[in-house]
Amino acid sequence: MALEKPAPRSRTVTFLAVATALQTLAIFFQAASAGLLLSTSYGEHLHSAGARVMYGAAMLYVLAAVLAWRPGGGSAAPIAHASGFLVLASIQVVLGIAHVPSVHVPLGVLMFGLSVLVLARQVAEAVRGRGVRG
Repeated sequence: MALEKPAPRSRTVTFLAVATALQTLAIFFQAASAGLLLSTSYGEHLHSAGARVMYGAAMLYVLAAVLAWRPGGGSAAPIAHASGFLVLASIQVVLGIAHVPSVHVPLGVLMFGLSVLVLARQVAEAVRGRGVRG
């Protein structure tokens, strides 16, 4: 029995979901490192490094959205979502550098919630597309 190669569309959707999952994990790490920032001497370094990773994950999400749209023939809507996350990530970085926690923290919580929502939708869409029920 020969193994079938996945269709290009499913690979781009998988890459999009992986990019979204990485972004979600990076934002979650930022929440954890924010707690360490307040309670340890090394928390600032972790939060700073995490900010770079989170921003890179947001850029990867934009790239994955473009790749899922153009060659994969998918919807252009994920590009708008990914671009919005990149804008929010940029605002987060500026607010963090400016030490404005009254906006920085709630925006981080909002970003995490939105990222989880997008990831859940992508996973549900992938499950529906494969005919898996549950």
